[in-house]
Amino acid sequence: MSGEGRVIPGKAKPRGRFPHFRRAGDFVFVSGTSSRRPDNSFAGAEADEMGTVSLDIRAQTRAVIENIRDILADADATLADVVEVSAYLVSMNDFGGYNEIYGEYFDESGPARTTVAVHQLPHPHLLIEIKAVAYAPRQGEAQ
Repeated sequence: MSGEGRVIPGKAKPRGRFPHFRRAGDFVFVSGTSSRRPDNSFAGAEADEMGTVSLDIRAQTRAVIENIRDILADADATLADVVEVSAYLVSMNDFGGYNEIYGEYFDESGPARTTVAVHQLPHPHLLIEIKAVAYAPRQGEAQ
């Protein structure tokens, strides 16, 4: 069905009234995704016994991409189907770590990419958010 939106059971519930993804024909649009886990904790954000928080851009980037991978799987798509990525970093000082991990999943034959710095994201423990577009024609449907 064209135009379907879906919130995926077992993934972190969106912090608003929007789906994890929306399919429009052969395209899957993945909403902005963070490193948030279903229990509302964040990959790449750890607190010590004194409450000092340590944030890790590499761990967060990996978790974000893997969350996107899981969301795409629910839409019968994979990371190989991604044609565009928009990444939002709270600090361009994190660009190197983000770029390093991103390169483990994508190369120059991968999606077009835009990376911008933003003032903040919806939670102070978030360093990165990514949205993606995949081209994934449905199998078995008349073209």
